[in-house]
Amino acid sequence: MWTADEIAQLCYEHYGIRLPKKGKPEPNHEWTLLAAVVKIQSPADKACDTPDKPVQVTKEVVSMGTGTKCIGQSKMRKNETGFHHAGQASLELLTSGDLPTLASQSAGIKGVSHRTWYLLHQLQLAATLKEDSIFVPGTQKGVWKLRRDLIFVFFSSHTPCGDASIIPMLEFEDQPCCPVFRNWAHNSSVEASSNLEAPGNERKCEDPDSPVTKKMRLEPGTAAREVTNGAAHHQSFGKQKSGPISPGIHSCDLTVEGLATVTRIAPGSAKVIDVYRTGAKCVPGEAGDSGKPGAAFHQVGLLRVKPGRGDRTRSMSCSDKMARWNVLGCQGALLMHLLEEPIYLSAVVIGKCPYSQEAMQRALIGRCQNVSALPKGFGVQELKILQSDLLFEQSRSAVQAKRADSPGRLVPCGAAISWSAVPEQPLDVTANGFPQGTTKKTIGSLQARSQISKVELFRSFQKLLSRIARDKWPHSLRVQKLDTYQEYKEAASSYQEAWSTLRKQVFGSWIRNPPDYHQFK
Repeated sequence: MWTADEIAQLCYEHYGIRLPKKGKPEPNHEWTLLAAVVKIQSPADKACDTPDKPVQVTKEVVSMGTGTKCIGQSKMRKNETGFHHAGQASLELLTSGDLPTLASQSAGIKGVSHRTWYLLHQLQLAATLKEDSIFVPGTQKGVWKLRRDLIFVFFSSHTPCGDASIIPMLEFEDQPCCPVFRNWAHNSSVEASSNLEAPGNERKCEDPDSPVTKKMRLEPGTAAREVTNGAAHHQSFGKQKSGPISPGIHSCDLTVEGLATVTRIAPGSAKVIDVYRTGAKCVPGEAGDSGKPGAAFHQVGLLRVKPGRGDRTRSMSCSDKMARWNVLGCQGALLMHLLEEPIYLSAVVIGKCPYSQEAMQRALIGRCQNVSALPKGFGVQELKILQSDLLFEQSRSAVQAKRADSPGRLVPCGAAISWSAVPEQPLDVTANGFPQGTTKKTIGSLQARSQISKVELFRSFQKLLSRIARDKWPHSLRVQKLDTYQEYKEAASSYQEAWSTLRKQVFGSWIRNPPDYHQFK
């Protein structure tokens, strides 16, 4: 019905055509990340999909975000929340934005009208019966559910930060630090290998004063900067040295056990000697990374926070947030009042970059697969995870490959763009959490508030309620008087029960913002 390359191509074209030049990276000097949500509609006749006659579906980008930075905790404001992460922005645009920050990063993940976001707009259409909506009436008064012919696919130009970015690396690939050679056919687990001591010459590679060649620790997909006696060279992940490995096997698709199998197939030719690094830090209360050189550097499966720019963030990594969405839905607590069931992503597509199917499955699905006793309607979803062969032209690796010997450093783009498929003010361009052009004098004013802040989300939600007769409100909103944003969130009882269950069973160390950050009206 659709392929990963079709989703990626649709998003890249949308980025080029619908997003403004303002907020995009400076050519040959800056790079960014891209994330989007694509709505897919199946044909009404529900014809069977066969290889010789595939069913034609309708694909539409409904939200998109770019960005690489996440707001540090010292810059968070109690009455509104900003973010610069692409992965987060796109889901925030699609959903209620119940996250403390989200673009993958990821994303960060930004940008819709202060009056409405995509789902709020669609709920408004459904409630006022003005136009066709993606929602149809539910079985209970005042609630709606997604039409059965629709699904949502999440696209990211890069692997989500955090657990999904901890990817095995083979010996012939560019290394983020000096290789630590281990025979994974005999030591098939990271835990076992973590007790091994690195030989003396490998220890020297960790010494910043050592003349031995070393490479910077990088996020997956970033170019390796090799420094040898003061001379710098750049290598893109797409230009790695080739090495002997069994045909049809890609290092990023291998589990630890799978890698041991490869070494048995081709003895000594496919050793896991390192892992791609993630800048996401372990949350307090979790067992930390060992920091040892080589493949034992990271510990997998842990909760992490997005890396800040010198200022630690309170925003959970994109891998963690996407894992939560796969259990609680991506609509958040606020919109759950108006929905009969959660809205889940059906698939995730990742652009061309270092990638591991095993790591993605572990990070997004595996950690929560044994969660039980969830309230009705909630559950761990069978999320489809795919990778495209198409590279985002403004990704770090693509820009690095094109710029060759261009002067100056390659840096992340300081701006973030958000777009949503809504009729009014679909664009939002920000820098450091504020609309571009904000001055120190205007900080704190309405003009300095991002259109996708929680304050604006809450106002849009309240505006929607004002257009619906009170006797047609859902039960959760009619039985008690609610005032603040925090009170409305807590009153979404089924969502809060599911979230409490998930925290107790899996995500006990999840960082939550203090309640006073949500005490606005």
